[in-house]
Amino acid sequence: MRHIALLFALLGALIIMAASAQAAPPASSGLPQPAIAFLKAPAVADDALTELLDRPGWQPLAEETPNFGYVTEHYWYRMSLDSGSGHQVLEISYPQLDYVGFYLVADGKIIQTVKTGDHLPFSERPLSHPSFLIPYTTEPGVDYEILLSIQTSGAHQVPIRLWEQNALFDALTTEDRLHSLYYGILTTTIFFNLFIFLALREATYLFYVLSTFGYLFLMATLRGVTYQVFWPDNPWLHNQTMLIAVPMAVLFAMLFARSFLRLRNTAPRTDLLLQFVSGLSLLAILGTFVLEFNTSIKSSVALALSGFLLLFIIGPVQWLKRNPQAGYYTVAWGLLIIGTMLTASNKYGLLPTNWLTTYGMQVGSALEAILLTIALAKRLYNEREDRLQAREAELRAMAARRSAELRLMDQALHDPLTGLPNRTSFEMVINDLITRIPDHRFAIAVIHLNNLQAITKTLGHRNTDRLIELAASRYHSVVRGVPGIQTMETTAQRSTYLASLENGTFGFVVDANLLSAAPRAIIQGLDELREPIDYLGMQLPLDPQIGTAIYPEHARDTNSLIRRAHIAQDSNEARDRGLAYYQPTRDSYSADRLTLASELREALQSNALSLHLQPKLSLATHAVVGLEALIRWPRRKSPIGADEVIALAEQTGLIKPLTRWVLEQSLQLRAQLLEQGWPLDISVNISPNNLREPDFPTFVQQLMNCSHNHRGTLTLEVTETSMMQDPANSLKALNSLHSAGFPVSIDDFGSGYSSLSYIKQLPASEIKIDRSLITDIATHPGDRVIVQTTIDMCHSLGYKVVAEGVEDGGTVELLAAMGCDMVQGYWLTPPLPIDEMLAWLATGRTLSDTSRKLG
Repeated sequence: MRHIALLFALLGALIIMAASAQAAPPASSGLPQPAIAFLKAPAVADDALTELLDRPGWQPLAEETPNFGYVTEHYWYRMSLDSGSGHQVLEISYPQLDYVGFYLVADGKIIQTVKTGDHLPFSERPLSHPSFLIPYTTEPGVDYEILLSIQTSGAHQVPIRLWEQNALFDALTTEDRLHSLYYGILTTTIFFNLFIFLALREATYLFYVLSTFGYLFLMATLRGVTYQVFWPDNPWLHNQTMLIAVPMAVLFAMLFARSFLRLRNTAPRTDLLLQFVSGLSLLAILGTFVLEFNTSIKSSVALALSGFLLLFIIGPVQWLKRNPQAGYYTVAWGLLIIGTMLTASNKYGLLPTNWLTTYGMQVGSALEAILLTIALAKRLYNEREDRLQAREAELRAMAARRSAELRLMDQALHDPLTGLPNRTSFEMVINDLITRIPDHRFAIAVIHLNNLQAITKTLGHRNTDRLIELAASRYHSVVRGVPGIQTMETTAQRSTYLASLENGTFGFVVDANLLSAAPRAIIQGLDELREPIDYLGMQLPLDPQIGTAIYPEHARDTNSLIRRAHIAQDSNEARDRGLAYYQPTRDSYSADRLTLASELREALQSNALSLHLQPKLSLATHAVVGLEALIRWPRRKSPIGADEVIALAEQTGLIKPLTRWVLEQSLQLRAQLLEQGWPLDISVNISPNNLREPDFPTFVQQLMNCSHNHRGTLTLEVTETSMMQDPANSLKALNSLHSAGFPVSIDDFGSGYSSLSYIKQLPASEIKIDRSLITDIATHPGDRVIVQTTIDMCHSLGYKVVAEGVEDGGTVELLAAMGCDMVQGYWLTPPLPIDEMLAWLATGRTLSDTSRKLG
């Protein structure tokens, strides 16, 4: 394993060195490097630069790259450019310079000035890049010279290179690939070990994540990436993070080394020493806020050099002491220390600037991360093997006990007579289905043998038990073929679909959608269940009654579903037909429903309900063209919404008289409107239950025959979703009403899943787009596209379009631009009683009144 790890380390080194070499472009890729002269002198005003150029004391630079270590003095650099023309860029590939002044001199005159540096916002750089990139243009026949003014509190190194613009971008792309490789290696290492820490909760992996993050953050800060990406407008924070990054990396490295090598147990004195260095690192972090920059960065780098050297020495010492983790640690830290020493020596000016000294710490930290990840993986593997061996012994000891527990559990979950899953198993299956598929519909069915008591009195309990076993076998074979049947349990021998809830009562669960699509299977299964059982030469009728409750319509919890299935099984319908579905209207055990239904019936008889009106405004004429009648229950102590009133009426059978009352009241309201000179149409919502009433079209026709002056002015609104409950009968009823001269409007369009082929068959003249599509069209482009498409489609089919739920003038303007015909909503007014509506109409408010929200 150790040889494999070292092989991985070597391979990683070769990859990164190759990439690093590729990142350092050959000389031919840039312009010829000009000779550089330097002068140590204070900063001068721009108008004194010509005198500065003539000043004696300029010295030729001995090295290719200026590198004076940690100095704070101001330096000037000058270089002459070869004659030529084109777009060129000066690159200073060290981003940690406080002040950079660039002056392009042509024939002794300054023609371009650029001032930048990491003490200025990143946005002020000529080109957005961590390095300082300054573009300039030259013309043939002109003598050009570049003058640079550099001052910094950190390491004073100025790697200068001149580029053709396109060549620079190619070189930067190659360099960015190197850095991406480095960031990718460390980021992958961080997340890999973070996941392990979250799974195992072992501190070593957390410290390694922090240690690796420290290197990554340090490298990104040194290169200026954090400044560019995270806080480009905060130079102070950039310089502060630069100071913090070094001691923070040392601190995390110390924490990881102590935990990885387990020094608290293996070398307590060494552990105390690392604790001391960790304390110094904390002090260094705090010192960054009070010390001068140059002093702080020097002390931090010195701390890093000594701290990493200490960690490097600890590795071989622990290796000699046969610490099992020390081998990987020594090699990994050796690579890191070498790379760090190269980079740090370059910062101090001890080594020249090249790709190895520039990227030494990156190469070392990447190799260290790879090798230590392998070491941690091996450690995890060894610990896992130890745990597995201990676990195997524990499992063998638990095997016998578990076998006994399984037998007891099996007995607890099965009926002792039939061997079927019992009530507890049945409830567990339903709970599991509700949890796993909460949006799916399931039918919970209960079969009760109604004739069992008489058979027991005739044949005795033993024969009854045998008869129940035969019935269980028969019923199981029947329900197994029901479409959508759900499994109660599955074993290696068979799958079971029936549960024994109690003596003479069985239960099963079916996918309600599949079951409703196969009515023939229901009838066939019901007939098979009703067949007598052949026993002792007799045909014994068990008279089974089935009750069914649907999830989630009838209940959303297991206990309520089973209880309501029992209520359905005990109903008169189950006695007559053998099968009954739970109906809330016939649930005599629901006191709240009974009380509320009684109150609604009394309110309907005493005329305690009322209708409010909400106007529809034409966007073409800016005039009110119709009203919608909305039901209210104003004098009830506990308020109840209109939707709840309608739902209650549908459940209790009151929807028929309620709808008739609404139609009659609407005609009376229109008569009052006509008396005041407002010949407006009124829209009335009707229930899908009304469409299934055979005499509903006749009633409406008779009502209109008694009110000739209202003929054709009463619009019947049906919701998109309600029509899909019974499409055939709904279409038949609507066609009958349309033939009699009643306009039809499709309400809440867009809230359901109706087929367009069905919608276009409806005898409707108006489409009302649901408020859910209108509310956010001002802020959601997707909603605007849907609404525009809906309006265009409806117009092409010959419908007028009404937008519901309009609440602001901006939405009105959008709808008008889309070609919408009418709007309705609180932007005009909330629904009002007839007296307030007449007063509102009398004010003459129209679309042009946008100074405030109406109503």
